[in-house]
Amino acid sequence: MGTFKNLGISSGAQTHNPPPFTNFTVYPNRDAINPPKYYPLRPPAIPLAVRSPYTSAWSSTSESKTLNSQMPIFWFGQELGWEGIVVVDGNSFEYMGPVIDDFPELPYFNTTIPLEVRYDSQYSNFTFLAGPVIITASFFSPVTPKDICRTSIPLSYLTTTVQSNDGKPHHVQFYSDVTSNWMELLKDSDVIKEFHTGPLNGNGTGNVTDVPTSWILRSQKPSTFIEQSQIAQWGNFSFTTSSFGSENFTYQSGSSTSVRFGFVNNRQLNNDVGSGVRGFGDQVPVYAFAHDMGTVLETSVRYTIGSIQSPAIRYLHKGGLSDLAPWWEKCYGEMHDMIRFHWNDFDTVAALGHEFETKLRADFYPDSAYGFLEPGNGTGIAVPFVSEAESYYGIVALSARQVMGAYVLAVPPSDPDNPDSSADNVEPLMFQKEISSNGNINTVDVLYPASPFFLYANPTLLKYVMQPLLELQEGDFYPNTYSTHDIGASFPLATGHVEGSDEYMPVENSGNFILMAYAYYKFTGDSTWLKNHYDLLAQFAQYLIQYSLVPAAQLSTDDFAGELANQTNLAIKGIVGLQAMSAVARVAGKDDDAAKFADRATTFYDQWEGLAIDPSGKHTVLAYQWRSSWGLLYNVFFDKLLNMGLVNPKVYEMQSAWYAQVSQIFGVPLDNRHHYTKSDWEIWTAATCSPTTRRLFINALAYWLNETNTDLPFTDLYEVVGLGEYPLAIPHFSARPVAGGHFALLALGKTGQLSTATGGDTTGSLFAKNSTDALPQPDVPTIPPSKSGPRKDTLHSKNHIYT
Repeated sequence: MGTFKNLGISSGAQTHNPPPFTNFTVYPNRDAINPPKYYPLRPPAIPLAVRSPYTSAWSSTSESKTLNSQMPIFWFGQELGWEGIVVVDGNSFEYMGPVIDDFPELPYFNTTIPLEVRYDSQYSNFTFLAGPVIITASFFSPVTPKDICRTSIPLSYLTTTVQSNDGKPHHVQFYSDVTSNWMELLKDSDVIKEFHTGPLNGNGTGNVTDVPTSWILRSQKPSTFIEQSQIAQWGNFSFTTSSFGSENFTYQSGSSTSVRFGFVNNRQLNNDVGSGVRGFGDQVPVYAFAHDMGTVLETSVRYTIGSIQSPAIRYLHKGGLSDLAPWWEKCYGEMHDMIRFHWNDFDTVAALGHEFETKLRADFYPDSAYGFLEPGNGTGIAVPFVSEAESYYGIVALSARQVMGAYVLAVPPSDPDNPDSSADNVEPLMFQKEISSNGNINTVDVLYPASPFFLYANPTLLKYVMQPLLELQEGDFYPNTYSTHDIGASFPLATGHVEGSDEYMPVENSGNFILMAYAYYKFTGDSTWLKNHYDLLAQFAQYLIQYSLVPAAQLSTDDFAGELANQTNLAIKGIVGLQAMSAVARVAGKDDDAAKFADRATTFYDQWEGLAIDPSGKHTVLAYQWRSSWGLLYNVFFDKLLNMGLVNPKVYEMQSAWYAQVSQIFGVPLDNRHHYTKSDWEIWTAATCSPTTRRLFINALAYWLNETNTDLPFTDLYEVVGLGEYPLAIPHFSARPVAGGHFALLALGKTGQLSTATGGDTTGSLFAKNSTDALPQPDVPTIPPSKSGPRKDTLHSKNHIYT
């Protein structure tokens, strides 16, 4: 046993006497309880702890499910064990999980009544009525894109608060536990448990320090860089709290039934860490904390939770194959230092999250420069009497954590050609998991739709994700002359495709790469970076000259729809990419190249109009040879965003009018072949339309979020008819980082363009038409600090219990 003096508890069984039971009325069956009210929308799943591809917990709302009627789920859909109970005057009330269903009927164990669920870009707050008190479970996964160190932390917060609802003080106790399901380990014999108490100090952010106490779980037989049901099979899982001013703080591990039933009956735990030789049969083990706060009017406890991997990524580079450390190690030291920093950092990171949230709201509300439409001043609207601003806020607030939860920041390997590569001024590499579709790493055609989030929130992050792609291709690890699809078939193995057999999307990804590179420059002014990679970008542009105007049968980013020749939308991506490349050449001082690329872009565009516009003159076709076909022409977005002036304004106006004619109840289909759509491309397309058509897209997507019967985190692929379900015969998409595309309007607003303009009108743009000037006040990239707040560089003494 370790020492527990600093926690104010003893190492033996507690003698604290719990209060007597009182007689509250047992609540009715939860089926008879009305579902809570949701603000601003009722999405299919609410984010709980979403910080990385492996720290990704959600609460489904499908079929009127609530936080207290089911276990939280992983993004893949399987249950994660995370239980929450509050005891009031001796009566237990369950606010998270369905454990009450596993118990015999007990007069002192009740479910809670869900009242409301509110979310923003940082928090998801669930409010319940529990006898004479109100319980609020506040889940906080910070989105702080300009703080690289804090962004790299894979941990999330839960603060549970109890407030008296009758003006009288009540005796309050808290209970929460987790299971090894978070690691896809189902038996106690599979788990190594560490019960850890940290030092008193070690915080330097200015917050009030506290003593964190953690359950640390890891596999008996870890498999580095291997996943089971999408969950990492290496690393550690951390569940942390502190005494938090309680009168009695207890803990216990054991079988789920014995620990939970024991707490409900005794209202405390027995401080038994558990034995490595004692199994629990087929029962899932739990790891629990309990707090007795005494008699109070209001009180709260806090927990942190998350899956921690070190090393984080296996990476092929010119120095060989390296296992990369997570960036937080450079910032905070070893795992326990990071957990302790995160625990004591709550006030500071909450303030940073508030800054992001405040700016998010200010950037598009009706009294802002963007001027979203109100219910009474639009036509052709699928969902009447709904504020467009509120709808859009509900979409992007839900998307923010989902985007950032798909990425991992890592320390780059040492560079044999640069002896200073391990110095404090080194920049991180950023790795993206293509969650739920195929698990590729740094997929170009997934980063492309996600890019508006980074352009809006911190364009330097876009550079960090593109850097591994550049190193792979500039390091002679990729044989093709077009852009690679990704840097590894299976996250977290960034081992490239040295044989060149990655998914074949040559025009798609070559155009994507050029457009993102140029957009990064326009939003940051970082011409040095653009010049450094000019040769590779010019190589991609040469491929587009040969193959973009009339693209052969191949996949686009919407690969689930299959190959198609002469894709209109794919061709315009390549052509706009050539226009961007002409500007890149001007920035690099390559005037001859600039003239060549510009000439090809304009010549190709003129030909494209003749091939792409349907004989009716009402819309572009899906493929040149297919009259009366149509699709979302989302690839003109970068022409408008960067004010390149290539696409005829009449094309924007024609398309804007057409979308309103083919819209369904939940939005506009991706194309005429199916009834499904993509939410990211809908918002990209909305940004190219007139205000009334834009409002149609926004409100239809918000309406879908409220009404869909899908049951996993925000999918970007769904039916626009019926119940808004997942498309048949296509694997369910969920929690994908392409939700960053929902920020397309905010990225557009950052350039100063007026929301009242028609699609092709770029009035107000801070970019002169087809100029190479960056934003007047760009997001200048800076070397990220090696730490966010001072930390001790020496290891502190710790108390461990290993079993």
